[in-house]
Amino acid sequence: MSISERICEVREKIASAAEKSGRRAEDITFVAVTKTHEADIINEAVDCGITDIGENRAQEIVRKYPDIKPVNWHLIGHLQTNKVKYIIDKVKLIHSVDSIKLMDEINRLSEKADKITEVLIQINISGEETKFGIKPEELDMLLDHAGLCGSIRVSGLMTVAPKLDTGMSNRLHFANIYRIYIDNRSKKYDNVCMKYLSMGMSGDYEDAICEGANLVRIGSAVFGQRDYTKTK
Repeated sequence: MSISERICEVREKIASAAEKSGRRAEDITFVAVTKTHEADIINEAVDCGITDIGENRAQEIVRKYPDIKPVNWHLIGHLQTNKVKYIIDKVKLIHSVDSIKLMDEINRLSEKADKITEVLIQINISGEETKFGIKPEELDMLLDHAGLCGSIRVSGLMTVAPKLDTGMSNRLHFANIYRIYIDNRSKKYDNVCMKYLSMGMSGDYEDAICEGANLVRIGSAVFGQRDYTKTK
Protein backbone atom coordinates (compact mmCIF):
# COMPACT_ATOMS: atom_id res chain seq x y z
CA MET A 1 0.00 0.00 0.00
CA SER A 2 1.35 3.44 -0.91
CA ILE A 3 1.72 6.35 1.50
CA SER A 4 -1.12 8.12 -0.28
CA GLU A 5 -3.41 5.11 0.20
CA ARG A 6 -2.43 4.77 3.86
CA ILE A 7 -3.14 8.44 4.51
CA CYS A 8 -6.56 8.12 2.86
CA GLU A 9 -7.33 5.08 4.99
CA VAL A 10 -6.28 6.86 8.19
CA ARG A 11 -8.37 9.91 7.29
CA GLU A 12 -11.41 7.71 6.70
CA LYS A 13 -10.96 6.05 10.10
CA ILE A 14 -10.47 9.43 11.79
CA ALA A 15 -13.70 10.68 10.20
CA SER A 16 -15.61 7.59 11.31
CA ALA A 17 -14.33 7.80 14.89
CA ALA A 18 -15.01 11.54 15.02
CA GLU A 19 -18.58 10.98 13.85
CA LYS A 20 -19.09 8.37 16.58
CA SER A 21 -18.03 10.95 19.15
CA GLY A 22 -20.29 13.65 17.75
CA ARG A 23 -17.59 15.61 15.94
CA ARG A 24 -16.24 16.16 12.45
CA ALA A 25 -13.01 14.94 10.87
CA GLU A 26 -11.77 18.53 10.69
CA ASP A 27 -12.04 18.77 14.49
CA ILE A 28 -9.16 16.27 14.77
CA THR A 29 -5.53 17.29 14.20
CA PHE A 30 -3.65 14.49 12.44
CA VAL A 31 0.09 14.54 13.20
CA ALA A 32 2.16 12.15 11.08
CA VAL A 33 5.02 10.77 13.18
CA THR A 34 8.16 10.78 11.03
CA LYS A 35 10.61 9.06 13.39
CA THR A 36 13.30 7.11 11.42
CA HIS A 37 11.98 8.36 8.07
CA GLU A 38 14.01 10.58 5.77
CA ALA A 39 13.13 13.72 3.84
CA ASP A 40 12.02 12.08 0.60
CA ILE A 41 9.44 9.93 2.38
CA ILE A 42 8.27 12.78 4.61
CA ASN A 43 7.91 15.15 1.65
CA GLU A 44 5.86 12.51 -0.17
CA ALA A 45 3.44 12.55 2.76
CA VAL A 46 3.37 16.36 2.73
CA ASP A 47 2.53 16.23 -0.98
CA CYS A 48 -0.39 13.98 -0.03
CA GLY A 49 -1.83 16.63 2.26
CA ILE A 50 -0.04 16.09 5.58
CA THR A 51 0.35 19.48 7.27
CA ASP A 52 1.66 18.43 10.70
CA ILE A 53 4.57 16.13 11.47
CA GLY A 54 5.94 14.91 14.77
CA GLU A 55 9.44 13.94 15.86
CA ASN A 56 10.49 12.35 19.14
CA ARG A 57 13.95 13.87 19.32
CA ALA A 58 15.09 17.48 19.07
CA GLN A 59 18.20 16.52 17.11
CA GLU A 60 16.08 14.87 14.43
CA ILE A 61 14.06 18.05 13.94
CA VAL A 62 17.28 20.01 13.56
CA ARG A 63 18.72 17.49 11.10
CA LYS A 64 15.64 17.17 8.89
CA TYR A 65 14.28 20.70 9.11
CA PRO A 66 16.15 22.22 6.12
CA ASP A 67 15.03 19.45 3.74
CA ILE A 68 11.32 19.26 4.55
CA LYS A 69 8.67 21.24 2.70
CA PRO A 70 6.68 23.83 4.72
CA VAL A 71 4.87 22.02 7.51
CA ASN A 72 3.96 22.38 11.19
CA TRP A 73 6.55 20.66 13.40
CA HIS A 74 5.62 18.96 16.68
CA LEU A 75 8.10 17.74 19.31
CA ILE A 76 6.28 14.74 20.74
CA GLY A 77 9.02 12.95 22.69
CA HIS A 78 10.79 13.70 25.94
CA LEU A 79 12.61 17.02 25.79
CA GLN A 80 15.71 17.79 27.84
CA THR A 81 16.16 21.39 28.93
CA ASN A 82 19.54 21.63 27.19
CA LYS A 83 17.90 20.77 23.84
CA VAL A 84 15.19 23.44 23.90
CA LYS A 85 17.47 26.05 22.31
CA TYR A 86 17.81 23.98 19.16
CA ILE A 87 14.10 23.76 18.34
CA ILE A 88 12.48 26.83 19.89
CA ASP A 89 12.40 28.63 16.53
CA LYS A 90 11.19 25.57 14.59
CA VAL A 91 8.28 23.91 16.38
CA LYS A 92 4.61 24.78 16.45
CA LEU A 93 3.81 22.67 19.51
CA ILE A 94 5.84 20.92 22.23
CA HIS A 95 3.79 18.00 23.54
CA SER A 96 5.96 16.80 26.38
CA VAL A 97 6.34 19.40 29.14
CA ASP A 98 6.62 17.51 32.41
CA SER A 99 8.41 19.82 34.85
CA ILE A 100 8.58 23.41 36.01
CA LYS A 101 12.27 23.43 35.04
CA LEU A 102 11.45 22.59 31.42
CA MET A 103 8.56 25.05 31.33
CA ASP A 104 10.85 27.81 32.60
CA GLU A 105 13.51 27.09 29.98
CA ILE A 106 10.98 27.10 27.14
CA ASN A 107 9.62 30.38 28.47
CA ARG A 108 13.08 31.94 28.79
CA LEU A 109 14.14 31.04 25.26
CA SER A 110 10.74 31.98 23.80
CA GLU A 111 11.01 35.41 25.40
CA LYS A 112 14.51 35.76 23.98
CA ALA A 113 13.19 34.80 20.53
CA ASP A 114 10.24 37.21 20.90
CA LYS A 115 7.63 34.50 20.38
CA ILE A 116 4.89 32.65 22.22
CA THR A 117 5.45 28.89 22.28
CA GLU A 118 2.50 26.54 22.62
CA VAL A 119 3.05 23.53 24.87
CA LEU A 120 1.11 20.58 26.23
CA ILE A 121 1.51 19.07 29.68
CA GLN A 122 2.37 15.38 29.50
CA ILE A 123 0.50 13.26 32.03
CA ASN A 124 1.54 9.71 32.89
CA ILE A 125 -2.03 8.49 33.14
CA SER A 126 -1.12 4.80 33.46
CA GLY A 127 1.40 5.32 36.27
CA GLU A 128 4.09 3.30 34.50
CA GLU A 129 7.56 3.98 35.87
CA THR A 130 9.09 3.68 32.40
CA LYS A 131 7.03 6.55 31.00
CA PHE A 132 7.66 10.27 31.24
CA GLY A 133 5.00 12.68 32.39
CA ILE A 134 3.62 14.09 35.61
CA LYS A 135 1.17 12.43 37.95
CA PRO A 136 -2.41 13.70 37.51
CA GLU A 137 -2.33 15.26 40.97
CA GLU A 138 0.66 17.41 39.94
CA LEU A 139 -1.20 19.10 37.11
CA ASP A 140 -2.56 22.03 39.13
CA MET A 141 0.96 22.96 40.19
CA LEU A 142 2.18 23.22 36.58
CA LEU A 143 -0.91 25.06 35.40
CA ASP A 144 -0.52 27.56 38.23
CA HIS A 145 3.14 28.04 37.32
CA ALA A 146 2.18 28.77 33.71
CA GLY A 147 0.80 32.06 34.97
CA LEU A 148 4.38 33.18 35.62
CA CYS A 149 5.47 32.29 32.07
CA GLY A 150 4.41 35.05 29.72
CA SER A 151 6.06 33.58 26.62
CA ILE A 152 4.34 30.20 26.63
CA ARG A 153 0.75 29.04 26.30
CA VAL A 154 -0.30 25.75 27.81
CA SER A 155 -2.65 24.57 25.08
CA GLY A 156 -3.75 21.24 26.51
CA LEU A 157 -2.69 17.81 27.67
CA MET A 158 -0.84 14.83 26.21
CA THR A 159 -0.47 11.21 27.26
CA VAL A 160 1.21 8.05 26.00
CA ALA A 161 -0.95 5.04 26.73
CA PRO A 162 0.68 1.73 27.68
CA LYS A 163 1.30 -1.02 25.16
CA LEU A 164 -1.23 -3.71 25.88
CA ASP A 165 -1.62 -7.34 24.86
CA THR A 166 -3.85 -8.14 21.91
CA GLY A 167 -7.50 -7.89 22.77
CA MET A 168 -7.06 -5.32 25.52
CA SER A 169 -7.93 -1.65 25.23
CA ASN A 170 -6.60 1.68 26.46
CA ARG A 171 -10.04 3.24 26.45
CA LEU A 172 -10.16 3.47 30.25
CA HIS A 173 -6.88 5.44 30.30
CA PHE A 174 -8.17 7.69 27.52
CA ALA A 175 -11.45 8.26 29.34
CA ASN A 176 -9.63 9.13 32.56
CA ILE A 177 -7.42 11.77 30.96
CA TYR A 178 -10.38 13.18 29.03
CA ARG A 179 -12.10 13.80 32.37
CA ILE A 180 -9.01 15.63 33.61
CA TYR A 181 -8.93 17.66 30.39
CA ILE A 182 -12.60 18.65 30.70
CA ASP A 183 -12.30 19.47 34.40
CA ASN A 184 -9.38 21.82 33.77
CA ARG A 185 -10.88 23.39 30.66
CA SER A 186 -13.45 25.09 32.87
CA LYS A 187 -10.87 26.44 35.34
CA LYS A 188 -9.22 29.84 35.05
CA TYR A 189 -5.43 29.85 34.76
CA ASP A 190 -3.26 32.57 33.26
CA ASN A 191 -1.53 31.55 30.00
CA VAL A 192 -3.59 28.35 29.77
CA CYS A 193 -6.16 27.42 27.13
CA MET A 194 -7.23 23.78 26.94
CA LYS A 195 -7.36 23.46 23.18
CA TYR A 196 -5.70 20.09 22.49
CA LEU A 197 -5.99 16.63 23.96
CA SER A 198 -3.14 14.70 22.35
CA MET A 199 -3.55 10.95 22.73
CA GLY A 200 -3.74 7.94 20.47
CA MET A 201 -1.22 6.41 18.07
CA SER A 202 -1.36 3.98 15.14
CA GLY A 203 -2.72 1.07 17.18
CA ASP A 204 -5.38 2.92 19.16
CA TYR A 205 -6.14 6.32 17.62
CA GLU A 206 -9.73 5.38 16.81
CA ASP A 207 -10.41 4.50 20.45
CA ALA A 208 -8.65 7.70 21.54
CA ILE A 209 -10.85 9.84 19.29
CA CYS A 210 -13.99 8.07 20.52
CA GLU A 211 -12.89 8.93 24.08
CA GLY A 212 -12.30 12.61 23.31
CA ALA A 213 -8.88 13.07 21.67
CA ASN A 214 -8.67 15.91 19.18
CA LEU A 215 -5.02 15.37 18.24
CA VAL A 216 -3.60 11.98 17.26
CA ARG A 217 0.02 11.00 16.56
CA ILE A 218 0.20 8.38 13.81
CA GLY A 219 3.38 6.85 12.43
CA SER A 220 3.35 3.25 11.19
CA ALA A 221 -0.22 3.48 9.86
CA VAL A 222 1.09 6.17 7.49
CA PHE A 223 4.65 5.10 6.73
CA GLY A 224 4.62 1.38 7.45
CA GLN A 225 6.61 -0.36 10.16
CA ARG A 226 9.67 1.53 11.37
CA ASP A 227 13.22 0.36 10.89
CA TYR A 228 14.38 0.62 14.50
CA THR A 229 18.01 0.05 13.54
CA LYS A 230 18.00 3.66 12.29
CA THR A 231 17.41 4.93 15.81
CA LYS A 232 20.55 3.35 17.25
